[in-house]
Amino acid sequence: MTTKSNTRTEVQRLRERPRAQVLVVGGGINGLGTFRDLALQGVDVVLVERNDFVSGASAASSHMIHGGIRYLENGEFRLVKESVTERNGLLKIAPHYVKPLETTIPIFSTFSGILAAPLRFLTHKQGKPKERGAFLIKTGLTIYDSFSRDGGSVPRHSFHGRKKSLEILPALNPGLKYTATYFDASVHDPERLALDVLADGLAAGPHARAVNYVEAIGTRDGGVLVRDRETGEEFAITADVVVNASGPWTDLTNEALGSATRYMGGTKGSHIVLDNRELLEACKGREMFFENNDGRIVLIYPLKGRVMVGTTDIDADMSERAVITEDEIDYFIELVAHVFPGIPVTREQIVYTFSGVRPLPHHDDTAPGFVSRDYRIVPGTIAGLGDTTVLSLVGGKWTTFRALSEHLANETLDALGVKRTVQTLGLPIGGGAGFPTTPQTERDWIARYGADVGAERAAVLLNRYGTKATFVLDAIAGWDGEDAPLAAAPGYSRAEIDHLVRSEHVVHLGDLFLRRTSLAFTGSVTPALVHEIGEIAANALGWSPNQRAEEEDSFVADLADAHRVQLKSGDGSEAAAVR
Repeated sequence: MTTKSNTRTEVQRLRERPRAQVLVVGGGINGLGTFRDLALQGVDVVLVERNDFVSGASAASSHMIHGGIRYLENGEFRLVKESVTERNGLLKIAPHYVKPLETTIPIFSTFSGILAAPLRFLTHKQGKPKERGAFLIKTGLTIYDSFSRDGGSVPRHSFHGRKKSLEILPALNPGLKYTATYFDASVHDPERLALDVLADGLAAGPHARAVNYVEAIGTRDGGVLVRDRETGEEFAITADVVVNASGPWTDLTNEALGSATRYMGGTKGSHIVLDNRELLEACKGREMFFENNDGRIVLIYPLKGRVMVGTTDIDADMSERAVITEDEIDYFIELVAHVFPGIPVTREQIVYTFSGVRPLPHHDDTAPGFVSRDYRIVPGTIAGLGDTTVLSLVGGKWTTFRALSEHLANETLDALGVKRTVQTLGLPIGGGAGFPTTPQTERDWIARYGADVGAERAAVLLNRYGTKATFVLDAIAGWDGEDAPLAAAPGYSRAEIDHLVRSEHVVHLGDLFLRRTSLAFTGSVTPALVHEIGEIAANALGWSPNQRAEEEDSFVADLADAHRVQLKSGDGSEAAAVR
């Protein structure tokens, strides 16, 4: 791609003042959460991310905010307690994106796994797969409920026999014996929640600065040498504390800075997204969460009018890009057939795939499914950074990002000798502030803000952005001329896309399709839509005709390489298909 000659405003601010109290390396959810927490304390903090914000491990989640019922078998009771507490908290502080999720487990035996479970608990070795039966699941859910007490944030679990189960979910495998149903939570738009976390940090004041497409490549003059990947410019940032929140790439970041570590041992997880109306209806709005016959916990999850199926748990090679394989696709199709044997699923129904690497600790011969999902913070120093304190984050997951960020921020504040002044516990995130949580308050919000765009459009924007929809409505009101729906995706409008480009740190076309919107996830990308949004982005960012063409070609190629989605040729009216 053509190298851009103009330095972005955010990067220029860093070059002009390349000094901060804290430098956070990594713009996934944990790096962003730590950035937000420190910014709220008034700390002079800088965050750099080598790609787009929330484009690595955090972009490959199963879209769940969950307590981790299966972690009980690992003996990780502290993590389960913290996860359930944070799940309940996120339902309150981010109600625009985090919603209760009814989850059903189909169960095919009564006592299976009773003898194997203690061995797994004690050794964390997978051994011969043993399906967990009703007795074990009932025991686990009872313990899980005891962790979930929080004024009724979610209901307690229920158990049903075969007859009742098939009355409720008639498409289920008739060979089951029971179903267990409990509640966790979903995050329908994890990338958008992460962008809200980033925006909260930046809104704290000019002492908080964050840039994407800037990577840490070494040390120089006692600081971290960074490179703007858009221009190739290099400069050093000095800080009293460096927080390495690179996720699965923590060791690679430390290596670039001159310190060899072996903290990480991530595993790859993949998902497919299906356009299958029969399967969507069979789920009845609930997630199916169960154990496949190989002992792997998997899920079938209705989401955005599609059905997501995941996930695998395979040791990952960090030198290679995580991309779904043919074997993984076969695995997903077979597991759907196990749960819903009467519903055909084919490759042609796959509209999107995504894979990522979990930021798990190095685990030697421990089976991937039993590697701890807990996190730890490792302090140290690096020769090229002098006396600078380096804090390396090992582990972490979406559900606990606020608590993790608080712990990481506390260690950073201790190193700085600074007192905490703001608590993030219970503090609303982004568009969750003032979000209407009852039908009446929702109607009131729509009546107040939807006069110009109509109630239906206002409701869509409220669901998409929370109360930050007011910024989109202001952008629409200020649009030069009459706003119009996109011809190739009428659920979005031209002014809305222009607002996202100008206000949400968009650098490349893929940033819009993959993270600022759900267009790629739902399989809505067509050649016509790429051209249409490419035109809007080019006008907003000042791309030349050649740059615009390169951006469009690059996104189409990335969609094919990373997500195995090939845009169909023709008149541009057809959506994508997995190749």
